[in-house]
Amino acid sequence: MNCLEVKKKRNMKKNMTYSARQIFEVREDIPLIGHIAFGLIDRGTNLIQVRPTSLCPLSCIFCSVDAGPKSKYRNTEYIVDLDYLVDALRALVEYKGVNDAQAHIDSVGDPITYPKIIDLIQSIREIEKVKVISLETHGALLNEKLLDEMDAAGLSRLNLSIDAMDPKLAKVLSGTDWFNLSKVLDLAVYVSENLKMDLLIAPVWIPGINDEDIPKLIEFAKRIGAGKKWPPLGIQKYEEHKYGRKPKGVKPMTWYNFYNTLRKWEREYGVKLILSPRDFGIYKVKSLPIVFRRRQKVSVKIVGPGWHKGEWLAVAKGRVVAILGVNEDPPVGSRVKVEILRNKHNIYVGVLD
Repeated sequence: MNCLEVKKKRNMKKNMTYSARQIFEVREDIPLIGHIAFGLIDRGTNLIQVRPTSLCPLSCIFCSVDAGPKSKYRNTEYIVDLDYLVDALRALVEYKGVNDAQAHIDSVGDPITYPKIIDLIQSIREIEKVKVISLETHGALLNEKLLDEMDAAGLSRLNLSIDAMDPKLAKVLSGTDWFNLSKVLDLAVYVSENLKMDLLIAPVWIPGINDEDIPKLIEFAKRIGAGKKWPPLGIQKYEEHKYGRKPKGVKPMTWYNFYNTLRKWEREYGVKLILSPRDFGIYKVKSLPIVFRRRQKVSVKIVGPGWHKGEWLAVAKGRVVAILGVNEDPPVGSRVKVEILRNKHNIYVGVLD
């Protein structure tokens, strides 16, 4: 079993502590399609999400996936073997049959925690039919040397999630007292002024908390020259999720109010804020076939611990299945029957039948 038990593991940053959480290395005996926390996600376009790790150094108070050291629900963090991940991506690009595929390196954490992030970018760049490589991060672990290496490796665009322009508010939002906003802002300027890669500023708008900072972030992105090839900003709407963190007193705004305000800011600042896939060259193409129907009963093999507490990780028909509602350690190697509850975008969730 390729699973390491981590007791108060210090990972990449002082005070970044994962208490009694497992780190599970995903290798070739486990498919890379089927789980939201690792592997590849195909949503039926020429863009493929590449998720090499689920680790995160921050514990953002609005995080939709409960990432970071302060997670309440996570049982396991995942890291995918580099060669296996790249080979699977290459095969999926070939299957899609396009010559302008895009690889978006993201995570239910922060992809900069991946120990071989430069090797990953370089290896993806060597896939001839991948024309754009983007990466999404909060920037907490970035520095100029790492940015230089990412640029040289072939990163096309850095999506930098900056959620505030006030340092104190940034610490509060990140749930992390060592988070250094000034450093991240300086690095954004460094990217824009010195590197080939493009820069997109991607704040999450949390109503009642960072309302005044969003216009300041628009001004900042314009001032430093972000978005030379693609839009300079990608403002995200805060949403509540079952396992996500919910800041006290915050209610998600309606999509109507969100887009109305973006239109007002577009007129005020003269910058495009309402975005579509076309703005990034993303379009629909064939996706991998769905192998399990909802409510279908299937036999699966248990291969490891689940992402959240009360879950197991299982495989069947070349897909991973998350099994919910269990209350004991996974009987690795055994077979059980499950009922599939969700199958959208080839992400499978089931319960014991």
